Amino acid sequence: MHRSFDIAVFQGDGIGPEIMAPTVELLSDLAANSGYGLNWIDLPAGAAHYAKTGDSLPAASMDAARAADAILLSAMGLPSIRYPDGTEIAPQIELRKALTLFAGVRPVTIRPGQPTPLATDKPVDFVLIRESTEGLFYTQGRGEVEADEARETLRITREISEPLFRFAFDMAQARKASGQGSGKVTCVDKANVFRAFAFFREMFDAEAAKHPDIEADHAYVDATALWMVERPWSFDVMVTENMFGDILSDLGAGLMGGLGLAPSADIGADHAVFQPCHGSAPDIAGQGVANPMAMILSGAMMLEWLASRHDMPAMAADAKNLREAVDRVVSEGHVLTRDLGGSAGTAEVAAAVKGALA
Repeated sequence: MHRSFDIAVFQGDGIGPEIMAPTVELLSDLAANSGYGLNWIDLPAGAAHYAKTGDSLPAASMDAARAADAILLSAMGLPSIRYPDGTEIAPQIELRKALTLFAGVRPVTIRPGQPTPLATDKPVDFVLIRESTEGLFYTQGRGEVEADEARETLRITREISEPLFRFAFDMAQARKASGQGSGKVTCVDKANVFRAFAFFREMFDAEAAKHPDIEADHAYVDATALWMVERPWSFDVMVTENMFGDILSDLGAGLMGGLGLAPSADIGADHAVFQPCHGSAPDIAGQGVANPMAMILSGAMMLEWLASRHDMPAMAADAKNLREAVDRVVSEGHVLTRDLGGSAGTAEVAAAVKGALA
């Protein structure tokens, strides 16, 4: 039976549209060959839209995104365009909060032959899950600033943390069953200093008790940063607070050789957004040199999520095919953008990925 899915598309700012176009083309080709449909719905939002209209995320765009089967979002924001309080335009964060996308999924994979600053040939394949709706981001845009003092509020709730931890253990279970992971979840916190993180850890331990077949351990965030460099192969699934996850996910991208290979998903009970971890890079916008791989890999994550929700084996196979095509292009090293040490342009890399599809 032919099934179609409505995909809300936010083209983004800077290089956003340049990396979205080849991603949509690749996904459309896979869908056409596999017998399902992807209906692309372009929606306005972002810093450039704010500069023109005074609205960074129109209500109509939010409503359409909420109604869609999935949301594909490219790089958002421009450093030169900010809200009156000085904060950057970030509709992606507004979407996370409005749709309660509590699980920010950041895979970290070092592929054979992949350029990396690490001096190791051991395989690295772990997933960082960042809580994406509260934590130290809770008062975003609403912090208190006085003449000689500023305050922000760290918020951790049972309502969000308990489903976050269930998500983490379910992912570890699935990775173990598929042979991809060892079956371990690491809670990353600062429970030795902050009562909020002791509360966070307490809820983690309660969930861990329900999964005796999955190893559960703890790590302070500072030690985790060290171990991600010294022995990243020791991790399987790690779960942490919003700000800690924001920082560690960029460290994970650095291990992979840069943000150009770092996809992400923000997932809730009913909705999900898929986007690259990197920014809009206005300094290279319009030059055709941006790396589309993180965007393409985010599209693969979208297919995988839709396949799981709707029992679509063909879509799951396409997700795997697309990831492996990117792996082949990176491992061969012949067609890479300059952030990965090559000289190829956006279109050339996208064409190489298309050619590498099984």
